Amino acid sequence: MKYFTLLIALLLFSCGKKEDVLLPKSNITLVKDVQDHSPIYIFFKTEAKDTIADLNRKSAIISTSWIFNIDKRLPLKLVIPQVIKMQDKKRNEKMHQNEESENYYSYADSVGKNLAFVPFTKVFYKMEKPDKSNFVVYFRKGKKQVFMGNKEIKISEILQRFYSIKFERVPDLVFFFDKNMSYEEYIQYKILLQKDVTYNLDKLPLEFIF
Repeated sequence: MKYFTLLIALLLFSCGKKEDVLLPKSNITLVKDVQDHSPIYIFFKTEAKDTIADLNRKSAIISTSWIFNIDKRLPLKLVIPQVIKMQDKKRNEKMHQNEESENYYSYADSVGKNLAFVPFTKVFYKMEKPDKSNFVVYFRKGKKQVFMGNKEIKISEILQRFYSIKFERVPDLVFFFDKNMSYEEYIQYKILLQKDVTYNLDKLPLEFIF
C-alpha cells in the first residue's frame, strides 16, 4: 500500500476545506502496512486561548481496522478521551463487529518516508492515577528515560528490573503517562515500548493518563 512521498502532514479535504494533521515522526518502523482500514482524524484547533482536539470519525467503518491520525501538537489529556470514546464504540458494537480488526496510531517513518503504525487494540486507558496496589512505570513529560520507584531507567530495562524484584505477591504492571506531555512524545514512548517491552507480554499493561 502506498501512502505519501514525505509524510509530515496528512491532508483531509471535506466540503472544499483543507485540514491538516501534523504527524509524529520516528526512524523506527513497527508496522508497515494495514489492510482493510478506515481513517479517524483528531485535529489540532484553537478557540480563543483554548486548545481543542477535534475528532472527525465520518469515514470510520466499524468492521475495518481503524487508523488514528492525530496531530502531534495536542496534549495527551485532550487526545485520550477521544480515543477512549472510539474504542468503546467499537468494543460495544454487536451487529458489525469484526474480531480481526485492529486499532493503530499512525506516524511518519522518517527513513522510509511513508506511514508507519503502532498497534494499540488491546490497550485500556484510564484518566486517573493508578492505585498503590499496582507496580507503576512512570513516563514524565520531557524525559527520555522512565521511572520505576525512585530510579530512572531505560525503557529497554523495564521487564528485566520488574522480574528481578522478589515480590510477596506479584502486582500488576501498569504504565503512567503525564497528561500534559504532547501526543508526539507519547508516540515516541509507545514505539520504544512496543519494540523493547510489550511484544513480550501476553497481556498489555493498563495505561493511566493523569
